[in-house]
Amino acid sequence: MESAIPAHLRVARRCPVAMPDDHQPPFPAWTARFSSLTGQVVMAYFGVQAATAIAPAALHAVTGRFSSPYAPAHWDLAAYVDEAGFHNLIAIAYWPSPQQFERWKTSSLFSAWWHAAEREAGEYGYFLEVVSPQADSFETIFSDRASPEGVASLAEGMSGEMQEHGYWGSARDRLPRAQIDALSGSATTPSATRTGKRVVLSGRENLCLIRSGQDWSATQQQERQKYLSEVEPVLREGMHFLRDSGHTIGCLNCRYMQVLDVNSHALMEKTFGLAHFSDMAALEL
Repeated sequence: MESAIPAHLRVARRCPVAMPDDHQPPFPAWTARFSSLTGQVVMAYFGVQAATAIAPAALHAVTGRFSSPYAPAHWDLAAYVDEAGFHNLIAIAYWPSPQQFERWKTSSLFSAWWHAAEREAGEYGYFLEVVSPQADSFETIFSDRASPEGVASLAEGMSGEMQEHGYWGSARDRLPRAQIDALSGSATTPSATRTGKRVVLSGRENLCLIRSGQDWSATQQQERQKYLSEVEPVLREGMHFLRDSGHTIGCLNCRYMQVLDVNSHALMEKTFGLAHFSDMAALEL
């Protein structure tokens, strides 16, 4: 059984692990394995928002550029309704380096389109969120090694069965940087700058982002019925609690999203929760 942390990212620990000495995982799980040359990756969230349902064409000015040079290695399309009742459609794209992302923004003329005055008018609101962690600052876990999702699409493959899962604190144990850093959040309130109708928010130290996924497309009969009638409603209730009241426990934002097929735009039998916490300790509560 393997450690979740790859050999090239292991260092002498200064922070203790939470894994019990005699821990035996209750079920198999795997983690994505990235090249040892992987440095900083980019996860970019291109969103459009409106008071009513949004046609995927509203994001074509972004997704239509994903076939240009320096395009993302992978992208997903997902939708959700936020706490204010607004409809949101988001294309989530992944690049193997900030340099490639910047080249794409320039060569595809995305930057020119994004900064044009037209973005401040019209029926839609647009937003862009960019997360760019170093290789030692993110981790993945999968219950099916044949179905990579999200940033794992940039990986070389999957590990063998890994040990650090199935107990409280296992996510921190899987994170390479947590070997030497407590990952405490910043007490500083992020700054906001406004230019016309545009608002730019700064990041914050050790912000914690989690994407958890569900896929019931391969289920049949009794298993499907149990998931849809018993499991999913409880999951949705929890996601909506984090969306509406998560600020009371350190959750800054939570989106319970349904995946759309990027070609047909049909709803898929896949969902995921995308949430930001003030730091990893807030996620562990």
